[in-house]
Amino acid sequence: MKIIITVMVVVAMLMLNGCSSVVDDVEGPADTYIDTGKGVLSDSEFVKQELYNQHRQWRGIKYRSGGLDKSGIDCSGLIYITFKHRFGLILPRSTEEMADIGEFVEEGDWRAGDLLFFKTGIVTRHVGVYIEDGRFLHVSSIKGVIISSLNNNYWRNTYWKAKRI
Repeated sequence: MKIIITVMVVVAMLMLNGCSSVVDDVEGPADTYIDTGKGVLSDSEFVKQELYNQHRQWRGIKYRSGGLDKSGIDCSGLIYITFKHRFGLILPRSTEEMADIGEFVEEGDWRAGDLLFFKTGIVTRHVGVYIEDGRFLHVSSIKGVIISSLNNNYWRNTYWKAKRI
């Protein structure tokens, strides 16, 4: 019985922590993003191809709160490294800070590269990046780096907002 309670407490702590971690040693200011001139987010075909390439290279990498490499990564970490390495943009490291930048996009007007935000718990937030046809790249706490569908009831019911960088 004691083991079951311990497991339940650990699971609850992980769910509350979610993808909202911050890593202090990551470069770039917390409240702005820096365009290093490498990428072109207005070219949807280029963005889609880069997101699919990112998925192929990171598919299945496990979730790890605060993670920023292939030994484990969290949702904001995946977005951070994707935008930095694929598009030359340095975004804030946390989901909360990412949600504060960019331009609001109406639901359904998304294009490749838009950030999608979800309220997955009382205080937990999750971020992914839209690809196309209702699909987005993100990190699942169970399956790791995956592409999911917004047609899934869970994602449809927890969707919060979208931002365009």
